[in-house]
Amino acid sequence: MDVRFFTRNVEATDEQKDFMEKKLLKIEKFFNKISDVQVVLSFKRGMNIVEITASANGLVMRGEDHSPDMRKAFDKALKNIERQVKRHKDYLNDRTHIKTREISFDLPPDIFGDGRDSDDVSPTDIVKVKRFPVSTMLPAEAVRQMDLLGHSFFLFRNGDNGNLNVVYRRNDGGYGLLEPQP
Repeated sequence: MDVRFFTRNVEATDEQKDFMEKKLLKIEKFFNKISDVQVVLSFKRGMNIVEITASANGLVMRGEDHSPDMRKAFDKALKNIERQVKRHKDYLNDRTHIKTREISFDLPPDIFGDGRDSDDVSPTDIVKVKRFPVSTMLPAEAVRQMDLLGHSFFLFRNGDNGNLNVVYRRNDGGYGLLEPQP
């Protein structure tokens, strides 16, 4: 497992990094498919913020916490990751219901269109562009991935029909699924 540290507005000593790396390597006991871990240490408004992002076979697990003490913030973020790892491992053990099908990845060019020409978009409309691979999974798996990431929505390719779908967290506590019409 590869562990990388990034710091923003704070200096981390070698002793702190060694402590964190030793604790992170213990996660491999629970789940040995974690390929790399990224730890971002930052300081903002009198608080140390620790963000841990772990990648395991295309699955991303993320834990973040803050505290005046760097070690306490790290321990809380690590507990979030450990909880996600255990939940995912339990899911993999119970995953006998998943079936695979052959899926076509041919996308029509206008699938992401919003009805506007590219000339109509001003540079102030789009503040950030994020590119990511779209994974094929069932809606239940997409909900699980969304919860692991802590996001309110998640784009995925539906394993049942091959279409791009979005799952989202509803205000009433449930989940929604957006499916495009042909």
